[in-house]
Amino acid sequence: MKTILVAEDEQAIREFVVINLKRAGYETREAANGEEALQIYDREGNEIDIAVLDIMMPGQFDGLAVCKELRRRSGSIGIIMLTAKTQEMDKVSGLMMGADDYVTKPFSPSELVARVDAVYRRVALEQSRSSGGLRDEIRSGEFVLSLRNRTLLRRGTPVELTQVEFQIMEYFFSNPGTALDRTDILKHVWGDAYYGEEKIVDVNIRRLRMKVEDEPSNPRHIITVWGLGYKWEGAG
Repeated sequence: MKTILVAEDEQAIREFVVINLKRAGYETREAANGEEALQIYDREGNEIDIAVLDIMMPGQFDGLAVCKELRRRSGSIGIIMLTAKTQEMDKVSGLMMGADDYVTKPFSPSELVARVDAVYRRVALEQSRSSGGLRDEIRSGEFVLSLRNRTLLRRGTPVELTQVEFQIMEYFFSNPGTALDRTDILKHVWGDAYYGEEKIVDVNIRRLRMKVEDEPSNPRHIITVWGLGYKWEGAG
């Protein structure tokens, strides 16, 4: 069963989200605040595929704090943030903390379900690929990407990656030295039917540079191709 944790303090919005996700075939778990969301995850984390989190929740754990905690506990769970149009910086903050996507309020049922479906397809694909018979690893300079274990090593040291970051790195490693358009990266990782904006690619690139570059502001591996996108240089 496809299971989603919905954390939203406004009951009407939470019920709206839950009803539409159930209609789309998802099992749901509901939380009225961040603390409750984390308690549910601690009890049922192995069963939960995606968390839908409202950014503006009261208490110690707002949506950003819950996102950070969930990502710390799991690199594979899908995370979608619910934001308001005025929360532009919060959108970026959520992505920097490891969220996969965000949906801006007000949103239609079709948009919500489409975004959730896209993240779920990615979660399910990664689960199947990690247990499949793919080649074990790809080497690029001082980096080793393990397709079986879904891990990245740099000089033998593990680099913690989210599911999205791993897929971007896999795309880079499979196309070394090739300029990859933002749109191509978006479609490869988020799917052809993705509703969102290309800046989600840029935010994840910022995260990756912080993890794989000695000087993120002067990258040697993830190179910007102006007017197009990015390319990977393993040797640097």
